[in-house]
Amino acid sequence: MQINLEKCTGCGFCMRDCPVEAIKIVQKKAVVVADKCTHCGVCARVCPEGAVDTDTIQPHDTVECDACPIKCWVPLNAMGACHRYENINGTLVRTTPSHSFDDVRHIVGPEPHESIRTPVITALGAGTTYPCCKPAPRIVTDTREDVDVVTVVTEVPLSYSSILVKIDTDLFIGKEGADVLVGKRVVGMVETEQYGSKMLHIGGVNRLTGENGFVVARTITDIANGKPVKIKIDGGSRLNIQVGIPPTIDGLPVEKMRVGCGSATLGIFAPLLKKAADEVIVLDSHVTGQLSRHVAGDYVDMKPTGVSLTFKQSTPGRYFGDHGSGWGGTSIMTPCDIIASIDMNVAWPGMTILITETTGQKGALFQVNQEGELDSIEMDLHAQSAIDAIAASCESSLVSAMYTAGSGGSARAGVTRYPIKLTRAVHEKKVNLTVGGAPSFVMPGGGISFMVDVERVKKGSFYWTPTPATICPLEYTMTVADYKAMGGHVEAMKPFTAQLPVNSDKK
Repeated sequence: MQINLEKCTGCGFCMRDCPVEAIKIVQKKAVVVADKCTHCGVCARVCPEGAVDTDTIQPHDTVECDACPIKCWVPLNAMGACHRYENINGTLVRTTPSHSFDDVRHIVGPEPHESIRTPVITALGAGTTYPCCKPAPRIVTDTREDVDVVTVVTEVPLSYSSILVKIDTDLFIGKEGADVLVGKRVVGMVETEQYGSKMLHIGGVNRLTGENGFVVARTITDIANGKPVKIKIDGGSRLNIQVGIPPTIDGLPVEKMRVGCGSATLGIFAPLLKKAADEVIVLDSHVTGQLSRHVAGDYVDMKPTGVSLTFKQSTPGRYFGDHGSGWGGTSIMTPCDIIASIDMNVAWPGMTILITETTGQKGALFQVNQEGELDSIEMDLHAQSAIDAIAASCESSLVSAMYTAGSGGSARAGVTRYPIKLTRAVHEKKVNLTVGGAPSFVMPGGGISFMVDVERVKKGSFYWTPTPATICPLEYTMTVADYKAMGGHVEAMKPFTAQLPVNSDKK
């Protein structure tokens, strides 16, 4: 790449997005590091001034990679843009060795032993066939209990891809539909919540092909590979997330995932809560519970207390909460503010009220005085025992993620001459689709849209390429008979061997 120094303003966009760190800003101008640049074109696409000239001659010591449409010119002893291939003495070598299933078995976990349940080899280190009309990089056969099986593998670039991130917390992080930002660029949105968790959707084809596609692809890949990622919710919180560990929200680590909504908490612990106080309120942003009015209160013979709450009642003892940074993820910052009024014709002096959250991390005990006002009192043994029981029943908060994509496009041609037959066979369970050896869930309906828990895939197995797209290791395993019937590339089949060579056949 050549930089037009008269046009360059030194904004740094090119340096920020370069996948191989081949650009530096020197004296407020972009400078290309020639022995790193792969001619991937990212810098030209993000430059607002049009200061990058892509019309250059391929240097003699570079090797053109054909693993994806970018066709990087990989310099000697340097990496390609996706970091999968390295130019070693004029030959492109896959930087990760091929993996058999035994190499990742401890990550994937136990699976049923049907003949096609696990792949013969994984796609890790296999490389990509491009264009897709050629046979896939590896088509490997084996015999299992007198059944001949075949696995077809490829590391496939997928523009139709995203990652669904589950963050276990009751804390309010932002409005549903709010943008998820990396730096100042939109990479996704806040989705609807799951039970005790906030859901983020990052990526998707429209974002990958949009103006922020490169950072979107990188973010998906980093999360899928278990790397720490910093994000900001527009109008909401700042989060540090990493799959497999608790999230940090606005600088504070989140320890507990709620045992249930406020109503469910009352249902689970009603006998214990009755001993804790005359009235119990469990604050929750979705459903706040009040024991004396709840069906669980009836079950344990709670007396009426005359306590009315500020939230809108849904059904008896269940109130729709709101969202905020207060107790239980609500707007209630001071716990007694949840109480709108106390009818002293029903209540009585000395009546106790316990207020807590669905995680049991906060709790406060109050006593009603002669004037019907609340006095804060010290937590007694019964109240503390109830709160401790709720907290002990909560799981530790974690970040988890599901990579989701559609592989129903041209990549099927590397498996079979009749792609529609592959699609049908996958849905008919004649072909088992795995991701780096991990089981996938194939969505019903048309195409091959799948999801996989990234924690069951070896870290570092996902990549991104500046098309932009993410790159995923896919394996199709079936009987040899079914493979022949679908018009598979049987001429490219090779038997499994224990020693799998590094993919170094690209010149």
